[in-house]
Amino acid sequence: MASAETRSHNVDPKRALKSDLHRVHALILDFDGLVIDTETPIFEIWRSVYREHGQELLLEDWRRALGTAGGFDPVSRLEALVHVHIERDRLTRAVRARHRAACDTQPVLPGVVEVIDSGRMLGLGVALASSSPGEWVRHWLEFHGLRDRFDAVCVRENVERVKPAPDLFLLAASRMGAPPAACLVFEDSPNGIRAARRAGMPCVAVTNAITRELRLPSAALVLPSLAGMSLIDILRRLQLFPASRPRPASRCARTGSRRT
Repeated sequence: MASAETRSHNVDPKRALKSDLHRVHALILDFDGLVIDTETPIFEIWRSVYREHGQELLLEDWRRALGTAGGFDPVSRLEALVHVHIERDRLTRAVRARHRAACDTQPVLPGVVEVIDSGRMLGLGVALASSSPGEWVRHWLEFHGLRDRFDAVCVRENVERVKPAPDLFLLAASRMGAPPAACLVFEDSPNGIRAARRAGMPCVAVTNAITRELRLPSAALVLPSLAGMSLIDILRRLQLFPASRPRPASRCARTGSRRT
């Protein structure tokens, strides 16, 4: 006999969601740690650097770096611990090279493509909002063949303030022509969850190897993986009903530079 999860994939999604309590127009996904686990490799690399200097990088310190830019300076912290000047540029270049090489073997996380494709099938807009630089995000989207699955991609250079400020999520909503309250966010980091809340958007927290060890801010739903629950069941759990897809913004609006 088919399981309830299997049966949920065999019905018309729009007929399966009859609630009219709340409507959702779009999905907004984080990138690092949500689409691809780039966060575990960078933490492990910096932890190995600290250990080479006889020190330990604490996850409680590193959590400030997750989902944002400038939240934690690992070089300054290491210098404070060892009381020795460290050549910042040389070390950060080496760490970046190791990180990119490590991410070459990181797959798209389970359930991500299914959620994106289910959202599109339901007529929802799908955007990505990341505090990371555009070059980094675009490289991995192209590498994994994901770029064309997103209606909008919003990155660090597009806003004045990254997460935990709401700017990236609000920009993504604007580019899709969707009201902020009608966007459902998928995030893995504390800073990302805070940003979604400040944007007035419901948020599904999806933990990974790093963030499942942390205490996360309150979210509408917490999942250990996107593979464990279909988008239809997530929407049903949150009492959300997919609205007709809003008229897409122009390509110029979706790919434009920083707002003024």
